[in-house]
Amino acid sequence: MSREICILQQDTPEQGGLQVNVTSTIGIQPIMGAAVKIFSGQTQVEDLTTDSSGQTPAIQLPAPPFAYSQEPNQPQPFAEYTIQVEAPGYRPVEVSNVAIFPEEMALQPVEMEPLETSSGDGEENIVVPPNALWGDFPPKIAEDEIKPMDESGEIVLSRVVIPEYVIVHDGPPSDRGAKDYYVRYRDYIKNVASGEIYSTWPDAALRANILAIMSFTLNRVYTEWYRNKSYDFTITSSTAYDQTWSFGRTIYRNISQIVDEMFNNYLSRPNVRQPILTQYCDGKNVSCPNWLSQWGSKYLGDQGYTAIQILRYYYGSNLYINSAEEISGVPASWPGTNLSIGSTGSKVRQMQEQLAVISRSYPAIPRIAADGIYGPKTKEAVEAFQRIFSLPVTGVVDFATWYKISQIYVGVTRIAELV
Repeated sequence: MSREICILQQDTPEQGGLQVNVTSTIGIQPIMGAAVKIFSGQTQVEDLTTDSSGQTPAIQLPAPPFAYSQEPNQPQPFAEYTIQVEAPGYRPVEVSNVAIFPEEMALQPVEMEPLETSSGDGEENIVVPPNALWGDFPPKIAEDEIKPMDESGEIVLSRVVIPEYVIVHDGPPSDRGAKDYYVRYRDYIKNVASGEIYSTWPDAALRANILAIMSFTLNRVYTEWYRNKSYDFTITSSTAYDQTWSFGRTIYRNISQIVDEMFNNYLSRPNVRQPILTQYCDGKNVSCPNWLSQWGSKYLGDQGYTAIQILRYYYGSNLYINSAEEISGVPASWPGTNLSIGSTGSKVRQMQEQLAVISRSYPAIPRIAADGIYGPKTKEAVEAFQRIFSLPVTGVVDFATWYKISQIYVGVTRIAELV
């Protein structure tokens, strides 16, 4: 064992998890047999291979003490690793600055370009910026939390709709050379949350911050804020204007599960139709009266405040959690009740049909018949799906599982249509 790794293990006895998920850029297609190497500095610490679901085994890596992420002005609360991925027929990818927190599972997405469609030569290098609580990012420029609803044309939508995609402009609005990315809405929220707050914080604090992030985003969607300024994107990655977002950022499993559970929520005020533009700041380097303080929300979570109590502490007592009735890009809406052993009917059949299609791309999911009866084989297939896509493995199709199945089904069927 190298001296570098010995020192790392002695100084940082705690550990965090990492699993790498490798897919093709052409849809949600897993890449089996990809060679994945993990480095700490210049030293290789793991040599892994992806399975039929495009995933490596979940591994444990040294990470700094948990206490570092519980207070500001502490040493760096995460360890940084580099991931190199190679697969026959694909452009190699390197992701650096992958942040590992103690006691949390990091999920690193890696999308690989097929060589025949690759837009670049050599290895693709992705550098993940630091978490906004640790890095140096410009503070938010204050805006009104409710946009005017007059005849100026600023409001386009008549109701709140959860979009399938948002277009993220990777820079400030005025940077015409910045790249635009089409990002699935849920993936966008997971990316922002994983880069704005620490996954080691109390669950209620995570939920409060994620609700603020979602409401902010849906305000941009609902008001067509940038399109009404003649821009061709939904939101930017600039913290001065919007929220931090980074291509290839590491996602944390607990954050991913929270987003999947409540991605159709946003924050409202009485008699206000639009989602509230819930602005926030770190509360350490920047103070922001009447906005959510990220560090302050963490302390309230420590004291036992619920997510809505945290949000009302900052935004006022007349704030409440609302739900969008329409979700774009899904074949069928959630039935409203969980599906489990003994359930029957058309919704069970729809779910079974979608899982059967997904299993063609993800063979670890057992093939099932679409008979409309939720039996043991269907439960086994649901559990396999939940395991692959980082959901709680319950064998029950709840809200989060239903819409995750829909998302993956749409992804794999769209690719089938192109082949």
